[in-house]
Amino acid sequence: MGVVIVTGSCGLIGFESSSHFAGNGLEIVGIDNDMRATFFGPEASTGPSRERLERRLGDAYTHVDMDIRDRQGVLGLFARYGQEIELVVHTAAQPSHDWAAREPFTDFDINAVGTLNVLEATRLHAPEAVFIFTSTNKVYGDTPNALPYVELDQRWELEPGHRYEGGIDESMSIDASLHSLFGASKVAADVLVQEYGRYFGLRSAVFRGGTLTGPNHAAAELHGFLAYVVRCAMTHTPYTVFGYGGKQVRDAIHSTDLINAFDEFFRTPRVAEVYNIGGGRFSNVSVLEAIELVQEVTGEAMSWTVSGEARRGDHIWWIGDNGRFATHYPGWSQEYDVPAIATELFELNREHWVPRSS
Repeated sequence: MGVVIVTGSCGLIGFESSSHFAGNGLEIVGIDNDMRATFFGPEASTGPSRERLERRLGDAYTHVDMDIRDRQGVLGLFARYGQEIELVVHTAAQPSHDWAAREPFTDFDINAVGTLNVLEATRLHAPEAVFIFTSTNKVYGDTPNALPYVELDQRWELEPGHRYEGGIDESMSIDASLHSLFGASKVAADVLVQEYGRYFGLRSAVFRGGTLTGPNHAAAELHGFLAYVVRCAMTHTPYTVFGYGGKQVRDAIHSTDLINAFDEFFRTPRVAEVYNIGGGRFSNVSVLEAIELVQEVTGEAMSWTVSGEARRGDHIWWIGDNGRFATHYPGWSQEYDVPAIATELFELNREHWVPRSS
Protein backbone atom coordinates (compact mmCIF):
# COMPACT_ATOMS: atom_id res chain seq x y z
CA MET A 1 0.00 0.00 0.00
CA GLY A 2 1.41 3.39 -1.00
CA VAL A 3 1.86 6.16 1.54
CA VAL A 4 0.65 9.76 1.39
CA ILE A 5 2.31 12.25 3.72
CA VAL A 6 -0.08 15.11 4.54
CA THR A 7 1.28 18.07 6.50
CA GLY A 8 -1.33 20.08 8.34
CA SER A 9 -3.49 16.96 8.12
CA CYS A 10 -6.14 18.22 10.54
CA GLY A 11 -6.70 21.58 8.86
CA LEU A 12 -9.34 22.05 6.21
CA ILE A 13 -7.38 20.97 3.12
CA GLY A 14 -5.24 18.46 5.00
CA PHE A 15 -8.33 16.78 6.44
CA GLU A 16 -10.05 16.55 3.07
CA SER A 17 -6.84 15.32 1.39
CA SER A 18 -6.40 12.62 4.02
CA SER A 19 -9.99 11.46 3.67
CA HIS A 20 -9.89 11.49 -0.11
CA PHE A 21 -6.65 9.60 -0.66
CA ALA A 22 -7.43 7.08 2.09
CA GLY A 23 -10.63 6.43 0.16
CA ASN A 24 -8.42 5.63 -2.83
CA GLY A 25 -6.72 2.87 -0.87
CA LEU A 26 -3.60 4.75 0.22
CA GLU A 27 -2.11 4.85 3.72
CA ILE A 28 -2.12 8.34 5.24
CA VAL A 29 0.60 9.66 7.52
CA GLY A 30 -0.64 12.96 8.88
CA ILE A 31 1.64 15.59 10.42
CA ASP A 32 -0.17 18.14 12.62
CA ASN A 33 0.62 19.75 15.98
CA ASP A 34 -2.52 21.94 16.24
CA MET A 35 -0.69 25.25 15.80
CA ARG A 36 -4.00 26.69 14.60
CA ALA A 37 -5.11 26.87 18.25
CA THR A 38 -1.96 28.90 18.98
CA PHE A 39 -2.63 31.23 16.05
CA PHE A 40 -6.35 31.81 16.55
CA GLY A 41 -7.35 30.48 19.99
CA PRO A 42 -8.99 27.31 21.28
CA GLU A 43 -12.11 27.72 19.13
CA ALA A 44 -9.94 27.23 16.04
CA SER A 45 -8.28 24.07 17.35
CA THR A 46 -7.94 21.20 14.90
CA GLY A 47 -8.21 18.68 17.72
CA PRO A 48 -11.78 17.70 16.82
CA SER A 49 -10.71 17.17 13.20
CA ARG A 50 -7.96 14.83 14.34
CA GLU A 51 -10.50 12.80 16.33
CA ARG A 52 -12.79 12.57 13.30
CA LEU A 53 -9.92 11.50 11.05
CA GLU A 54 -8.78 8.77 13.43
CA ARG A 55 -12.34 7.56 13.92
CA ARG A 56 -13.22 7.66 10.22
CA LEU A 57 -10.02 6.26 8.72
CA GLY A 58 -8.94 3.86 11.46
CA ASP A 59 -5.75 1.98 10.63
CA ALA A 60 -5.45 3.82 7.31
CA TYR A 61 -4.41 6.95 9.22
CA THR A 62 -1.29 7.40 11.34
CA HIS A 63 -1.06 10.71 13.21
CA VAL A 64 2.32 12.31 13.90
CA ASP A 65 2.30 15.20 16.38
CA MET A 66 5.21 17.09 14.88
CA ASP A 67 6.16 20.64 13.99
CA ILE A 68 7.47 20.98 10.42
CA ARG A 69 10.16 23.29 11.83
CA ASP A 70 11.65 20.16 13.45
CA ARG A 71 14.09 19.37 10.63
CA GLN A 72 15.52 16.19 12.08
CA GLY A 73 12.07 14.95 12.96
CA VAL A 74 10.80 15.54 9.41
CA LEU A 75 13.87 13.93 7.85
CA GLY A 76 13.56 10.93 10.16
CA LEU A 77 9.88 10.45 9.36
CA PHE A 78 10.48 10.51 5.61
CA ALA A 79 13.42 8.14 6.00
CA ARG A 80 11.17 5.70 7.85
CA TYR A 81 8.72 5.43 4.94
CA GLY A 82 11.17 6.08 2.09
CA GLN A 83 10.15 4.79 -1.32
CA GLU A 84 6.71 3.83 -0.03
CA ILE A 85 5.80 7.52 -0.21
CA GLU A 86 3.87 8.17 -3.41
CA LEU A 87 2.48 11.61 -2.65
CA VAL A 88 3.22 14.56 -0.37
CA VAL A 89 0.43 17.09 0.20
CA HIS A 90 1.97 20.05 2.00
CA THR A 91 -0.72 22.24 3.56
CA ALA A 92 0.83 23.12 6.94
CA ALA A 93 1.24 26.88 7.27
CA GLN A 94 0.84 30.01 9.32
CA PRO A 95 -2.03 31.58 7.34
CA SER A 96 -2.64 35.06 8.79
CA HIS A 97 -1.36 38.51 7.66
CA ASP A 98 -1.92 39.96 11.12
CA TRP A 99 -0.26 37.12 13.00
CA ALA A 100 2.77 37.20 10.71
CA ALA A 101 3.32 40.90 11.43
CA ARG A 102 3.30 40.17 15.16
CA GLU A 103 5.70 37.21 14.97
CA PRO A 104 7.65 37.36 11.71
CA PHE A 105 10.31 34.84 12.75
CA THR A 106 7.69 32.22 13.56
CA ASP A 107 5.79 32.93 10.35
CA PHE A 108 8.86 32.61 8.13
CA ASP A 109 10.20 29.57 9.95
CA ILE A 110 6.90 27.72 9.45
CA ASN A 111 5.99 28.84 5.94
CA ALA A 112 9.39 29.05 4.27
CA VAL A 113 11.86 26.99 6.30
CA GLY A 114 9.25 24.35 7.14
CA THR A 115 8.54 23.97 3.43
CA LEU A 116 12.26 23.58 2.75
CA ASN A 117 12.42 20.84 5.39
CA VAL A 118 9.58 18.90 3.74
CA LEU A 119 10.99 19.38 0.23
CA GLU A 120 14.48 18.24 1.15
CA ALA A 121 13.11 15.23 3.03
CA THR A 122 11.15 14.31 -0.11
CA ARG A 123 14.19 14.74 -2.37
CA LEU A 124 16.42 12.64 -0.13
CA HIS A 125 14.05 9.82 0.73
CA ALA A 126 11.16 9.78 -1.80
CA PRO A 127 12.40 11.50 -4.98
CA GLU A 128 9.78 9.76 -7.15
CA ALA A 129 6.90 11.06 -5.03
CA VAL A 130 4.50 13.71 -6.33
CA PHE A 131 4.68 16.95 -4.31
CA ILE A 132 1.62 19.23 -4.02
CA PHE A 133 1.85 22.58 -2.23
CA THR A 134 -1.00 24.86 -1.22
CA SER A 135 0.28 28.34 -1.94
CA THR A 136 -1.87 31.49 -2.02
CA ASN A 137 -2.95 34.34 -4.26
CA LYS A 138 -1.14 36.60 -1.77
CA VAL A 139 2.09 35.84 -3.64
CA TYR A 140 0.91 38.51 -6.11
CA GLY A 141 0.97 41.08 -3.31
CA ASP A 142 -1.21 44.14 -3.81
CA THR A 143 -0.64 44.24 -7.59
CA PRO A 144 -4.32 43.30 -8.19
CA ASN A 145 -5.29 46.56 -6.45
CA ALA A 146 -3.80 48.59 -9.32
CA LEU A 147 -6.24 47.13 -11.84
CA PRO A 148 -9.01 49.43 -13.18
CA TYR A 149 -12.16 48.81 -11.14
CA VAL A 150 -15.72 50.01 -11.43
CA GLU A 151 -17.75 50.50 -8.24
CA LEU A 152 -21.16 48.80 -8.33
CA ASP A 153 -23.90 48.69 -5.69
CA GLN A 154 -22.50 45.72 -3.79
CA ARG A 155 -19.09 45.00 -5.28
CA TRP A 156 -16.09 46.25 -7.14
CA GLU A 157 -15.77 44.84 -10.64
CA LEU A 158 -13.01 44.87 -13.20
CA GLU A 159 -13.40 47.26 -16.09
CA PRO A 160 -15.16 45.43 -18.97
CA GLY A 161 -12.83 44.17 -21.68
CA HIS A 162 -9.74 44.04 -19.44
CA ARG A 163 -7.37 41.13 -20.05
CA TYR A 164 -8.16 39.78 -16.57
CA GLU A 165 -11.92 40.18 -16.85
CA GLY A 166 -12.32 36.39 -16.80
CA GLY A 167 -9.94 36.09 -13.85
CA ILE A 168 -6.30 36.75 -12.99
CA ASP A 169 -3.93 34.20 -14.47
CA GLU A 170 -0.36 33.21 -13.67
CA SER A 171 1.09 35.91 -15.95
CA MET A 172 0.64 38.55 -13.23
CA SER A 173 3.99 39.57 -11.77
CA ILE A 174 4.81 38.85 -8.15
CA ASP A 175 7.42 41.65 -8.10
CA ALA A 176 7.27 45.31 -7.04
CA SER A 177 4.28 44.93 -4.74
CA LEU A 178 3.39 44.95 -1.05
CA HIS A 179 2.92 41.34 0.00
CA SER A 180 2.60 41.48 3.79
CA LEU A 181 5.10 39.38 5.74
CA PHE A 182 2.78 36.39 5.35
CA GLY A 183 2.75 36.87 1.60
CA ALA A 184 6.54 37.13 1.54
CA SER A 185 7.01 33.88 3.44
CA LYS A 186 4.58 32.12 1.10
CA VAL A 187 6.43 33.54 -1.93
CA ALA A 188 9.62 31.97 -0.58
CA ALA A 189 7.90 28.61 -0.16
CA ASP A 190 6.19 28.89 -3.55
CA VAL A 191 9.48 29.51 -5.36
CA LEU A 192 11.23 26.73 -3.43
CA VAL A 193 8.64 24.20 -4.60
CA GLN A 194 9.12 25.35 -8.18
CA GLU A 195 12.90 25.19 -7.82
CA TYR A 196 12.89 21.64 -6.47
CA GLY A 197 11.01 20.75 -9.65
CA ARG A 198 13.23 22.63 -12.07
CA TYR A 199 16.57 21.93 -10.37
CA PHE A 200 16.04 18.41 -9.02
CA GLY A 201 13.23 17.17 -11.27
CA LEU A 202 10.74 16.74 -8.42
CA ARG A 203 7.22 16.29 -9.77
CA SER A 204 5.86 19.31 -7.99
CA ALA A 205 2.90 21.64 -8.29
CA VAL A 206 2.11 24.96 -6.65
CA PHE A 207 -1.61 25.66 -6.25
CA ARG A 208 -2.19 29.37 -5.63
CA GLY A 209 -5.59 29.39 -3.97
CA GLY A 210 -8.11 32.12 -3.42
CA THR A 211 -10.57 31.52 -0.57
CA LEU A 212 -10.38 27.83 0.31
CA THR A 213 -13.41 26.67 2.25
CA GLY A 214 -15.59 23.74 3.16
CA PRO A 215 -17.67 22.19 5.95
CA ASN A 216 -14.69 21.19 8.10
CA HIS A 217 -13.22 24.70 8.24
CA ALA A 218 -12.34 25.81 11.78
CA ALA A 219 -13.26 29.38 10.86
CA ALA A 220 -11.63 32.35 12.61
CA GLU A 221 -11.80 36.11 12.10
CA LEU A 222 -8.26 36.32 10.77
CA HIS A 223 -8.61 33.34 8.43
CA GLY A 224 -11.54 31.65 6.70
CA PHE A 225 -13.70 34.50 5.35
CA LEU A 226 -16.81 32.74 4.03
CA ALA A 227 -17.00 30.10 6.77
CA TYR A 228 -16.51 32.82 9.38
CA VAL A 229 -19.42 34.86 8.03
CA VAL A 230 -21.65 31.78 8.32
CA ARG A 231 -20.35 31.08 11.81
CA CYS A 232 -21.00 34.66 12.94
CA ALA A 233 -24.58 34.50 11.67
CA MET A 234 -25.27 31.18 13.38
CA THR A 235 -23.62 32.12 16.69
CA HIS A 236 -24.94 35.71 16.76
CA THR A 237 -21.38 37.04 16.79
CA PRO A 238 -20.86 40.63 15.55
CA TYR A 239 -18.96 40.71 12.27
CA THR A 240 -16.50 43.42 11.23
CA VAL A 241 -15.91 44.31 7.58
CA PHE A 242 -12.40 45.67 7.07
CA GLY A 243 -12.30 48.46 4.49
CA TYR A 244 -13.40 48.94 0.87
CA GLY A 245 -16.99 49.48 2.00
CA GLY A 246 -17.49 45.73 2.09
CA LYS A 247 -17.41 45.62 -1.71
CA GLN A 248 -14.14 43.68 -1.93
CA VAL A 249 -14.55 40.49 -3.97
CA ARG A 250 -13.21 36.99 -3.27
CA ASP A 251 -13.51 33.80 -5.23
CA ALA A 252 -14.21 30.70 -3.15
CA ILE A 253 -13.38 27.10 -3.94
CA HIS A 254 -14.85 24.17 -2.03
CA SER A 255 -12.32 21.77 -0.53
CA THR A 256 -13.81 18.86 -2.50
CA ASP A 257 -13.25 20.66 -5.80
CA LEU A 258 -9.68 21.50 -4.80
CA ILE A 259 -8.82 17.96 -3.69
CA ASN A 260 -10.23 16.63 -6.96
CA ALA A 261 -7.72 18.92 -8.69
CA PHE A 262 -4.96 17.46 -6.51
CA ASP A 263 -6.07 13.97 -7.52
CA GLU A 264 -5.91 14.87 -11.20
CA PHE A 265 -2.34 16.11 -10.79
CA PHE A 266 -1.33 13.06 -8.74
CA ARG A 267 -2.58 10.69 -11.42
CA THR A 268 -0.79 12.52 -14.24
CA PRO A 269 1.95 14.64 -12.62
CA ARG A 270 4.07 17.29 -14.26
CA VAL A 271 7.23 19.08 -13.11
CA ALA A 272 7.39 22.52 -11.45
CA GLU A 273 3.88 23.58 -12.37
CA VAL A 274 2.14 26.69 -11.06
CA TYR A 275 -1.63 26.98 -11.05
CA ASN A 276 -4.00 29.68 -9.92
CA ILE A 277 -6.87 27.70 -8.44
CA GLY A 278 -10.06 29.05 -6.93
CA GLY A 279 -13.71 29.66 -7.46
CA GLY A 280 -13.05 31.78 -10.53
CA ARG A 281 -16.01 33.33 -12.30
CA PHE A 282 -18.03 30.25 -11.31
CA SER A 283 -17.89 30.94 -7.57
CA ASN A 284 -17.17 34.42 -6.21
CA VAL A 285 -18.77 36.94 -3.89
CA SER A 286 -18.24 40.34 -2.28
CA VAL A 287 -18.38 40.71 1.49
CA LEU A 288 -21.70 42.60 1.25
CA GLU A 289 -23.11 39.92 -1.03
CA ALA A 290 -21.90 37.22 1.34
CA ILE A 291 -23.61 38.84 4.33
CA GLU A 292 -26.86 39.10 2.40
CA LEU A 293 -26.63 35.51 1.17
CA VAL A 294 -25.74 34.08 4.57
CA GLN A 295 -28.65 35.86 6.22
CA GLU A 296 -30.96 34.24 3.67
CA VAL A 297 -29.42 30.79 4.11
CA THR A 298 -29.39 30.82 7.92
CA GLY A 299 -32.52 32.86 8.54
CA GLU A 300 -30.51 34.96 10.99
CA ALA A 301 -30.08 38.73 10.89
CA MET A 302 -26.40 39.53 11.28
CA SER A 303 -24.93 42.28 13.40
CA TRP A 304 -22.11 43.81 11.38
CA THR A 305 -20.13 47.01 11.08
CA VAL A 306 -17.65 48.45 8.61
CA SER A 307 -14.18 49.48 9.72
CA GLY A 308 -12.88 52.18 7.41
CA GLU A 309 -9.36 50.76 7.43
CA ALA A 310 -8.58 47.84 5.14
CA ARG A 311 -6.02 45.27 6.17
CA ARG A 312 -2.67 46.32 4.75
CA GLY A 313 -2.04 44.69 1.36
CA ASP A 314 -5.53 43.17 1.26
CA HIS A 315 -7.05 42.67 -2.18
CA ILE A 316 -9.89 44.85 -3.43
CA TRP A 317 -10.79 42.18 -5.95
CA TRP A 318 -9.59 38.66 -6.51
CA ILE A 319 -11.07 36.29 -9.03
CA GLY A 320 -8.55 33.78 -10.27
CA ASP A 321 -8.40 32.19 -13.70
CA ASN A 322 -8.32 28.37 -13.51
CA GLY A 323 -7.71 28.12 -17.24
CA ARG A 324 -4.15 26.78 -17.12
CA PHE A 325 -5.09 23.90 -14.85
CA ALA A 326 -8.27 23.18 -16.80
CA THR A 327 -6.26 23.03 -20.02
CA HIS A 328 -3.80 20.53 -18.53
CA TYR A 329 -6.56 18.50 -16.86
CA PRO A 330 -9.76 18.82 -18.90
CA GLY A 331 -11.49 16.14 -16.83
CA TRP A 332 -11.61 18.45 -13.80
CA SER A 333 -14.63 20.65 -13.11
CA GLN A 334 -16.18 22.53 -10.18
CA GLU A 335 -19.30 21.38 -8.42
CA TYR A 336 -19.79 23.98 -5.67
CA ASP A 337 -20.55 27.69 -6.13
CA VAL A 338 -20.87 30.20 -3.28
CA PRO A 339 -24.58 29.56 -2.48
CA ALA A 340 -23.94 25.81 -2.38
CA ILE A 341 -20.91 26.29 -0.12
CA ALA A 342 -22.78 28.58 2.28
CA THR A 343 -25.74 26.22 2.45
CA GLU A 344 -23.52 23.23 3.21
CA LEU A 345 -21.60 25.16 5.89
CA PHE A 346 -24.93 25.98 7.53
CA GLU A 347 -26.43 22.51 7.28
CA LEU A 348 -23.39 20.60 8.52
CA ASN A 349 -22.57 22.92 11.43
CA ARG A 350 -26.01 23.26 13.03
CA GLU A 351 -24.90 21.34 16.11
CA HIS A 352 -21.54 23.10 16.46
CA TRP A 353 -22.12 26.77 15.64
CA VAL A 354 -24.84 27.74 18.11
CA PRO A 355 -25.45 31.01 19.98
CA ARG A 356 -23.36 31.12 23.13
CA SER A 357 -26.40 32.01 25.22
CA SER A 358 -28.26 28.82 24.18
